Order: sequence, then structure tokens, then C-alpha cells
Amino acid sequence: MGKTKNRWLIALAAVGIHISIGSVYAWSVFTNPLMQEYGWELSSVSFTFSIAILFLGLSAAFMGHFVEKHGPRKSGLVSATFFGIGLIGAGFATSIESITLLYLTYGVLGGIGLGVGYITPVSTLVKWFPDRRGLATGLAIMGFGFSAMIASPIMANLIGSVGIPGTFYTLGIVYFAIMICSALYLERPPAGYMQDIQADGKKVATDLSQLTANEAVKTRRFWYLWIMLFINVTCGIAILSVASPMAQEIAGLSAAAAATMVGIMGVFNGFGRIGWASISDYMGRPNVYTTFFAIQIASFFLLPSITHAILFQAVLFLILTCYGGGFASIPAYIGDLFGTKQLGAIHGYILTAWAAAGLAGPILAAWVRETTNSYAGTLYIFGFMFIVALVVSLVVRIDIKQLKQANEVKDLAS
Repeated sequence: MGKTKNRWLIALAAVGIHISIGSVYAWSVFTNPLMQEYGWELSSVSFTFSIAILFLGLSAAFMGHFVEKHGPRKSGLVSATFFGIGLIGAGFATSIESITLLYLTYGVLGGIGLGVGYITPVSTLVKWFPDRRGLATGLAIMGFGFSAMIASPIMANLIGSVGIPGTFYTLGIVYFAIMICSALYLERPPAGYMQDIQADGKKVATDLSQLTANEAVKTRRFWYLWIMLFINVTCGIAILSVASPMAQEIAGLSAAAAATMVGIMGVFNGFGRIGWASISDYMGRPNVYTTFFAIQIASFFLLPSITHAILFQAVLFLILTCYGGGFASIPAYIGDLFGTKQLGAIHGYILTAWAAAGLAGPILAAWVRETTNSYAGTLYIFGFMFIVALVVSLVVRIDIKQLKQANEVKDLAS
């Protein structure tokens, strides 16, 4: 038998992949330079990012089975290859001034790399950390959330010094190297790993079931999780898309202060991922999601009446922690309810909620704002959506309770 790898180094490798692909959230750094350099329209440039996120969701859904069948190392190498070629291809596309090729390279190829790279480390970490699932997945997904903060100033400096194509080439090579090194260290834990571990003096709770992805999608609890993630992400993305003008309209912030606030929101989004996911190890995933939704119901109904600038921002930052925490806690919740047999594939299916929310959130926020001529209406509608999410977070407990009772009967019979 070979020596078992250090699971904290596995976690570090997972962060390496997520911090690389998370740079997609810094796409806006390229927006003005691409428009000024090549005369492209804002909508055309922004469409590149939309394609990348769309293919993230699609590839996560369709490649989940590949991740489970071939393991994290091969999947990580596939992700690195697609993402690296996507970035280097984007360099070539901009050098010949072809936005269509940019859509194909950064959008399609890069997006496939994003999707595979997103689910690969997460499904692996859940298996390595049966005692701290939330903490482990929160670490990796925090890397994804914080990546834009790290990448943005680097990208801006590179664009100024080596130009747009040179920036894409440089990023492609650097991220490819980081992702390859990270992927080569990833592997599944050995069979029976930490099966009987004691966490804080207690035996780790066994998973409620061990289902394949195709079995999982036929259960009610899969769709309960899907709805909860969809609502959490729809409202979170919508708030992100209108945060600056909304803060100026409701709380009277200046344009500069609102821009600073948007930057700080990214910090709370990132810390919410590791914070809430870690708390979920102690509170339990059902309690954490119910807490998310209770907090956000109160926040969304209160926000329209908060005109004090600091208090308005504090509530907004609290909402952003719940937004990030929803992403980070879902893989551990999947593991609890469906086991780790095909966690990557199930996670991929559930991430279609992210792809759908990415489309619905900004459109819904803009439509309500234009229809009601006020951001208050938008916030109230999202508040009602969170009431639905809260009800779903309570209903899923009925399924969990029934499953636990069925398992106890089986244990007594065996």
C-alpha cells in the first residue's frame, strides 16, 4: 500500500484550481480596454462572460459523470487544458481582432474548463474530509470567490505593460501551470478512509443514502436543494448587478462610495463561503440554510427603508455572506443526503440552478426596476422569494426525518 497523502495538501491543491478558474469573475477588467482597443460594443464584450458562465453550468452538469468515472487527477488535467487553451486562444483571438473567436475560446473552451474545474476539487474534498465537509469545501469555493480580488490588479497591470493579447497569453500559461501542478496532486482517498474517525469526541454521522446521480434526480430532496440554490443565487446575483445604483438611490451614497462598497462586497462574499460552510459542520446543513433564508427575508424587507449609509451597507454585506455561503455549503449538503458515490455528478446537476439563476437574476432585477421605477419593489419581490426558500428548507427536513427513520429500521433488522 502506498502512503496516504496529506489531506490538507489536497485541500491546497483544490484551492489552486479554484483560485485559477475564479479569475473569470475579473472579466470586467478587460471590458473597457477591449472596447477602446477594438471598438467593440459593451453588450458584445459582456456576452463573452455570459457564454463562459453558461458553459460552466452546462459542462458541470454533463461532465459530472466523467469526474466520477476517471477521478480528480484526470478531470483536473482536462480542466487545466480547456481553461489554458481558452485563455491562450483568447490572446490569439484579440491579436486578430475576432470577437467570434473570443466567444469560442474564452467563452466555450474556457467555460468548459471552468465547469469541470469547479466540481472536481469539491467532490474530492468531501471524500477527504468526512468530519469537516463544510470547512473543506468552503476553503476551495472561497478561493473561487476571492480570485477576482487577486487577479484584477494583476490583469490591469499586465494590460498596461504587455497589451491585451499578451495578458491573455501570460494568464493562460501561468494558470495552466498552477492547475496542472494542483491536478497532479489530487486523488481519491483510499477505500474506507477515516470511516470510524471521531470528530470532537463524536463519531462522524453516516450519510443518509448512497445514490447515483440518476437516482438522486428522481428524489424530491434533490429538487428541494435545486430550488433553494436557485433562489439564493438568483437574488444574490441580482443584488450584485444593481448594488451600486441601488445604494445611491436608497441610501444616498456617492458614486465613488458605492464603487468602494461593491469592492468590499467581494470580501464578504468570500468570507461568507468559508465562514458559513464551517459553521454548517456544527449547526448542520438544514439549520444553516434555514438561517440563511430567515436572515435574508428580514434583510430584503428592511433594506428599502434603511437610509443610513453605514447600516444599509452592513445589511448588504450580511446578504452577501449568505450568498457565498449558499454556494459553499451545498456540496456538503449533497454528501449528507446522497452520499459520495457520485457526488461530483450530482453537484454538477444541481449547479444548473446557478446557470439558470445567472440568466434570471439580472434580467428580473432590471425588469422590476423599470416596471416599478424603484429598487424597493425589486427587494420586496426577492423577500417573498426567500419566504418560498424558507418553506422549502423546512419541508426538506420531513424527507430527511423519514430517511433517518427508514435507516434506523434497516439497522435494527440487520
